[in-house]
Formats: sequence, C-alpha cells, structure tokens
Amino acid sequence: MTRITTLRAGALLALASLLAACSTTQPAAPEVPPPASTSTAQAQERLAAVAAERRAIETRYAEREVVCYDKFFVTRCLDEASEQQRVALLEQRAIEIEASRYLRQAKVDERDRALAVSEAAFQKEEAELAANPPAVKAPPSAALPAPRTTPAESRAARTKRVQENAARTQNAQARAAQNVAAAEARRVESIERQKQVARRVAEREAKAAKRAADDAAKKAGQPPAKSN
Repeated sequence: MTRITTLRAGALLALASLLAACSTTQPAAPEVPPPASTSTAQAQERLAAVAAERRAIETRYAEREVVCYDKFFVTRCLDEASEQQRVALLEQRAIEIEASRYLRQAKVDERDRALAVSEAAFQKEEAELAANPPAVKAPPSAALPAPRTTPAESRAARTKRVQENAARTQNAQARAAQNVAAAEARRVESIERQKQVARRVAEREAKAAKRAADDAAKKAGQPPAKSN
C-alpha cells in the first residue's frame, strides 16, 4: 500500500512538471499596427495615454503575481501573467513609436513652412524695394536719422531666427529621444525583475519537490535522495 502511494505521488509530481513545461510556450503577440495619428494634439494625447497604461500594466502584473503564489502551478501562472504583460507592453510601444514619429514629422513640416514663409516675405520685400527705391534726402546737420536696415541685414536677422528655431527643434527632439531611452531602460529592468522572481519560484518548487520525495522515501523505508 505504501509503495502504491509513493508511485502515485511520483506520478503526480511528473504530471505537474510536464504541465508546467508545456505552459511556458505562449502564442506570439499579434503584429497589428496602431491607427495613424491625424493631428499633433492626438499624438500628444496618445503618448500621455501610453504612459498611464504602462503604469496600469505594471500594477496588474504585480496583482497577478501575488495571486499566482497562492496557486498550485505557480510557474505556469507567472508565465501566463508575464506573457500578458509582454503583449500589452508591445502594443503600447507600437503606439508610442507611431505617435513620436508623427510629432517629429510635424515639427519638420512646421519648420519647412516657416522657412518658406520667411523666404517669400524676403523676396517680396526685395522686389518692392527694387520697384520703389526710397527717396534720398539730405538730413539736417544737427540731427542725423538712424541708418535704415539694409536688405542684407534683414536677411541676416531672419537667418538667425531660423537657426534659433532649428536649434530649439533639435533640443526638443533630443529630449524626446531621452524619454524613449528611459522608458526602454525601465522595460529592461522590469523583465530582469521578472526573471529573478521566476528563478526564486523555481528554486522554491525544486526544494518543495525534494522534501516531498524525501518524505515519501522515509515512509517507504528508503534513504532520502541526495541533492545534486
């Protein structure tokens, strides 16, 4: 009778190991691109929504992780929770990439429009000056008027403003790239933390299985199994 009980316990442990191993294979996340942004305001709203949803995903995973520790198949439960988190984060990452790309292109288009408007205004001003040159009058000797700005000086001033606008655009793009890099670092850190949790769970399950095998061996009158 004791031997039959031992065989049943061993069979149950083997079945649990097979189920846990099978549960590690999860379907890949569907690669469905997010809808394209249609305005700067919409793209900015999407980025804000991505940040909020990522926090919600982390919260849901933490809650699911706590629930998993109360279940019999802890590893399978944690693997399913990790896969759900991975798929959800990939969806948010795709939205973030699309919205960021839209904002970058919108800034480039805005800069090009500003350059075109500035150049058109300059060409119009030069044409007007060429068609109607100002009359030159001799100023009184007591008070000379301030010198009039020449077209060349106007061009230099506009070029300076354009360069300043371009510098501000580059700074904004650099800040956006830093934000993306920081988000990627947080994602890598989260994955590493999940791996550490999975290792600890596997170690605890291995110890529990060994204790169960030792107890079964003692009941059967056999020496306990040696640890590897």
